[in-house]
Amino acid sequence: MWTISRRSIPARPSTRILELAKPKQDFGKNMYRPFYLYSCGRESTIWEHPPLVDFRLPSDRLVKLAEPKQYQAAYLLQRPRTSPEWPVSPAALSCKASPRIVELAQPKMLHPEFLSAKKVPTQVTNAVALARASSWVQQLAEPWVKKVTCCYEYGPFESAIRPISKFAQKAIASPRTLELAIAKRLHSDYIPMRDAAWSVTKAAKQAVATPRLVELAQPCKRLPMNLTQFNPNAFTVKKSAKKAVCSARIQELACPIQR
Repeated sequence: MWTISRRSIPARPSTRILELAKPKQDFGKNMYRPFYLYSCGRESTIWEHPPLVDFRLPSDRLVKLAEPKQYQAAYLLQRPRTSPEWPVSPAALSCKASPRIVELAQPKMLHPEFLSAKKVPTQVTNAVALARASSWVQQLAEPWVKKVTCCYEYGPFESAIRPISKFAQKAIASPRTLELAIAKRLHSDYIPMRDAAWSVTKAAKQAVATPRLVELAQPCKRLPMNLTQFNPNAFTVKKSAKKAVCSARIQELACPIQR
């Protein structure tokens, strides 16, 4: 808010300013609505519906304005083909179709051997509804009971899962069958896989690293990438590397492959 000067506080408005400061009078029907309905942040309320006596027939002006806008003649001639309405000339309305056009206008006839689709609920005759099935038909109508082979009856643990015949139990295997039944042996140089957690020997637990191993075990110290831009010598090349001469073998490997 702006600060008000001291001279403007005791000032008095003129008659013209008082006249302009008056609110504009509302000559509508809602002149006597309470002012709290127009307060800031209040939702719109439902106004009272006027009685049916106030409704009258529309005037001639309203009837004229309610008529749809007619198309212009220039638009009817230049409108696109996608428009559903097209003006038909009087000659086209009064013309007579030729015999060829009448022949082409006839719908295509169905094939004489065409059979229409049957209704879903078929009609059953009284003779079929009152008929009695014979014993053979009833026997054929019974479901086919299959023997369940994936499961066997519960029995002792010693019994086999699949039934074995007596001849199979008393059979003697031939030397060829015994030879084929022997499991395949591993190679003489086969080494089994080691466990994920190796057992550490006592000598390895008591070993002491040499100064050279301690020096090699230390990680390479490098500055972070966000600080390399402030170090001008971060990517300097040594003088010995600048004077180095590559061998003939390196030059041969550096040549691109000719295809």
